[in-house]
Amino acid sequence: MSLLLKAPVEGATEVAAATTSDVARPSSSRWWVWMGAIGAIGLGIRLGSVFGRPNRRPGGDASYYHYAANLLVAGKGFIDPFRYYHHNAHVLVQSAAWPPGFVFVIAAASLVGFKSFFAHRIWCCIIGTAGVVMSGVAGREMYGHNRNVYRLGLMAAFIVAVYPNIWMSDEMMLSEALSPLLVATVLWSAFRFWRRPRVQSAVVLGATIGASALARDELIVLLPLLLIPLSLLVRQSWRRRAGIATAGTLAGLAVVAPWVGYNMSRFADPVFISTGLGPTLLGANCDATWSGQLEGYWSYQCPVPRHLSIDESVRDAQARSFALRYVRSHEGRLLPVELARLGRAFGAFHPFEQIAFDWFVETRPYHWALTGLWMYYGLCLLSVGGVVILRRRRVPVLPLLAIGLDVAVSVLITFGQTRYRTPFEVSLALMAAVQLEWLYAKVFRRHEDVFDGELAIGEGDMSGPEETVPLTTPAAV
Repeated sequence: MSLLLKAPVEGATEVAAATTSDVARPSSSRWWVWMGAIGAIGLGIRLGSVFGRPNRRPGGDASYYHYAANLLVAGKGFIDPFRYYHHNAHVLVQSAAWPPGFVFVIAAASLVGFKSFFAHRIWCCIIGTAGVVMSGVAGREMYGHNRNVYRLGLMAAFIVAVYPNIWMSDEMMLSEALSPLLVATVLWSAFRFWRRPRVQSAVVLGATIGASALARDELIVLLPLLLIPLSLLVRQSWRRRAGIATAGTLAGLAVVAPWVGYNMSRFADPVFISTGLGPTLLGANCDATWSGQLEGYWSYQCPVPRHLSIDESVRDAQARSFALRYVRSHEGRLLPVELARLGRAFGAFHPFEQIAFDWFVETRPYHWALTGLWMYYGLCLLSVGGVVILRRRRVPVLPLLAIGLDVAVSVLITFGQTRYRTPFEVSLALMAAVQLEWLYAKVFRRHEDVFDGELAIGEGDMSGPEETVPLTTPAAV
């Protein structure tokens, strides 16, 4: 039997420490043993996928990350690797075509001598495994550190470990390999903030969003979609809420600011995180992608304006202007195209055709991609029940759904494809794990391990002067 004690914030730490020593530590040790086993499974799957295709050559986005990381370690800075290598001209052209975060991460392997594409793919497998573990940590934080709900984190981690749509990006060395780690960290920070709504926890949440945006620039939208709404929902004075939201937002912007300042110093036009929007819009807005088989996707058939500037900032502006002129002249088709984009990204518009595109364009393993699609549908079904359970337990679903909304916004602006939904699939894994944990408890008749639907988990944590601390009675021990 569990009780809830209302305790002042000043004394909550001491009470929580006492209960942690009695309850959480033994369970926590076992939890980490299980997490280690799940991480080993995830790493084994990822390494197996790399050794199964050892001769893969860098291409597309992966080519940029691979060569850019080696050039950065060589002291060349952030330059366009295609102009430097592929034309044998060794021309140093400043580049911000992709956000810098993933290049920095890959450069860490190059810095210690692992510079081959194969070695970089192995490094991505390790990064992906870190994402598995962090997903489990985020799942545990959703309910708090109670031994009776540790299964949730383990189940979430296992889903991320075996889910093909996630581990295939590790094998291909795409920046989505970093997404599970980043998104899980953001979700962990968000639930930690919900349980302890203070300026410090808001700053941590804002900083994690800012760091994530340096690898996936669309994640900067989580500042207005997640941090600010969550800050305004805390049960404190409006002045306090505004202060918390402001502190978190400033922390996020402060993390991004050095990169933005660096970009401002090296390009003709203002550049914030990347110059990739223009070229992306250029390949997603033309007759080939606004109707027919490629509707909602992108295509090399989209025309490119002549005499694009060598300066990426100017080229980005030129490409955006050209693409937006096409959009304005075809506004009557905008709604069906946007629906097609969302459908492609979320598996609701010609999903098997999209798998064929993923196989042909991105060289994804077809049968694993098909398996990933069916698993995705299963996770979607389970997540519906997960949301209901979270709502009954008064755990906020805003952080989980905000990730999906962020993906939707980025897809509406650009185009739809399977790997763009990777951040949301981490949320799906967590929501599905909630339903699976509930079913596990029901099947094995362990009702004592499941919180009653009427229990307000964290109800007192957002009230400002008081905090809810779970205590265990001697009888329960």
